[in-house]
Amino acid sequence: MNTNDNTIYREAAGYLSSRITGNPETAIILGSGLGSLADQIEEAVVIPYSEIPHFMHSTAAGHKGNFICGRLGGKQVLAMQGRFHYYEGYTMQQVTFPVRVMKLLGVKNLLVSNAAGGINTSFKVGDLMIIRDHINMMPNPLIGPNDEQFGTRFPDMTRAYDREFIGLVEEIAASHGISLKKGVYVGLTGPSFETPAEYAFYGRVGGMSTVPEVIVARHAGLRVFGMSVITNEGYHFADDFVNDGADVIVAANQAAAVMTILFRELVAKI
Repeated sequence: MNTNDNTIYREAAGYLSSRITGNPETAIILGSGLGSLADQIEEAVVIPYSEIPHFMHSTAAGHKGNFICGRLGGKQVLAMQGRFHYYEGYTMQQVTFPVRVMKLLGVKNLLVSNAAGGINTSFKVGDLMIIRDHINMMPNPLIGPNDEQFGTRFPDMTRAYDREFIGLVEEIAASHGISLKKGVYVGLTGPSFETPAEYAFYGRVGGMSTVPEVIVARHAGLRVFGMSVITNEGYHFADDFVNDGADVIVAANQAAAVMTILFRELVAKI
């Protein structure tokens, strides 16, 4: 697949525009265990990735692999029920392919969620963390020829995560008595979990997704909000401790209901 040929983006967008209704301005990318938020979307049109021209297939556990259009928070939205990862063997251009397709569909806002390991010792399993910034430890998805139809050669990343959106979510959470954390997300390649020494070195919240999509979204001028569910604690390691992917999905599922409230009400306000 030649992602330098913008024809493939247009073919995917053309197919989706024939299937979706309205003019959704907000898209949501749902990560591990968080796909159940899609169940709250009303009047949903569900399109398996396998039906969309040039779309990849999600192989990660907890990622159903559906593109959804419908209503959330009283507004028309798009949602990806599962994402693509670098560790699945995809290129960074393939990982971020859907973001550019959604840009062509008229999307202006991108909400991203993920499951992440908490390295900050104040974070506990089940906590929700607003991503206020990130550190990219993966190949940058903008490496290669720049496509001017999407954005400038050197996009600014000073405020990758929209401050107004962050403020709105903090207000929503306060109105519901929901406790939130705020922190920096480290984007790592995976698929192996980090060693104790690596956790200590990074000293933030680590995960295997999200950052490439955010970079491409900002390159394309989309406003971004990001949230992590803390699904494992990366700061105390008993002799019998192991990181378990199944435990990550369980913890993410348990937090999905609260995240649904926050995302639904944010969509209604933007």
